[in-house]
Amino acid sequence: MPAKLFAVRNFLLSFLIVLAAFVAGRYLFPAEAESAASMIDIVARNPVSDRAAKPDRVPVEDVNYAYTPEEERTIRLFEEASPAVCFITTKAIRRSFWNYGEVESGSGSGFLWDKAGHVITNFHVINGANTSAIAVTLSNGKTYNASVVGFEKEKDLAVLKIDAPAFELQPIRVGSSQSIRVGQAVYAIGNPFGLDQTLTTGVVSALDREIRSQAGVPIKGAIQTDAAINPGNSGGPLLNSDGQLIGVNTSIYSPSGASAGIGFSIPVDVVRYVVDDVIRFGEVRRPVLGVDVRQYGRIKGLIVITVDPESSAAKAGVKGLSQGQRGGYILGDVVVGINGNEIRTTSDLYLELEKYQPGESVALNLMRGDRRVDVEIRLGSTVDG
Repeated sequence: MPAKLFAVRNFLLSFLIVLAAFVAGRYLFPAEAESAASMIDIVARNPVSDRAAKPDRVPVEDVNYAYTPEEERTIRLFEEASPAVCFITTKAIRRSFWNYGEVESGSGSGFLWDKAGHVITNFHVINGANTSAIAVTLSNGKTYNASVVGFEKEKDLAVLKIDAPAFELQPIRVGSSQSIRVGQAVYAIGNPFGLDQTLTTGVVSALDREIRSQAGVPIKGAIQTDAAINPGNSGGPLLNSDGQLIGVNTSIYSPSGASAGIGFSIPVDVVRYVVDDVIRFGEVRRPVLGVDVRQYGRIKGLIVITVDPESSAAKAGVKGLSQGQRGGYILGDVVVGINGNEIRTTSDLYLELEKYQPGESVALNLMRGDRRVDVEIRLGSTVDG
């Protein structure tokens, strides 16, 4: 059969099949066909508009959302305080057989202390970094190289300085840690995981906690908070509801290394005296006894090992270890207290000395053999030495 005739035959067969289906639908199922026709007629007479075909969208100008008073306070607090918060990145020198150079070693947070460009952060944020490769990024996105003014390992604090125009610097508002109470609202701003200008909120969950510093000595009086503090928040500010600095976020308690709802901050009153001394002297003027002491065995107190011959302790007759005739050592004095406050460990001594300033006089309580001896000494200073 010719191809053209074959094609015509197929067309006619298809047409007859469609026609049969139409007739069957029209006469065998009249109700369904009529319903369908009615529906088509309705649609034809009432075309669907574009607006009806799409979900309703309320124009932006129609939205009249009212923030709660608490939300407004939080928003205002963040907007006012965040320009003082900085992002700190550090680099360290890496040496290998094949190369020598700087690599990024860490990051953290900090905040502007004054218009002179001093920036406060944790010591552990810059520890191990190349001091010529510390960068501070301000909230406006500008980055400046920072120099290290000084630090206090015992308090995990460091002071940096950037050379930036004063109009770009908005210092933090400094409050006090004297009136902090458990349950009050707190706000942490920092750069957790490198995400800059992050706000977390919570409450003071405990006071007077004792944590360990980078130097291994205790930091007493730390603020405990449940505001989320994660890696990268270190060195950032902890604020009260008035936007004032009340602490510096320094560590978290977490087996995994991420926030578990327990963070710690160094009280602002400690920060204030550390920063003031570091800016003025390059280090903290800590009071010292002028003696080298050690814990040993079951002896209750601290054995005096040596005495600085230029110290007030030497002038008061404090005795250290002495050489015996047969090669051993003869025990001298043992420090058991200051002004009647018991001293048993080096941590006890450190925390007790924090109550005083260099130049003040204290009663040093000693055990000399089986006798109790009290001598008055004038406290020296780390700067003097």
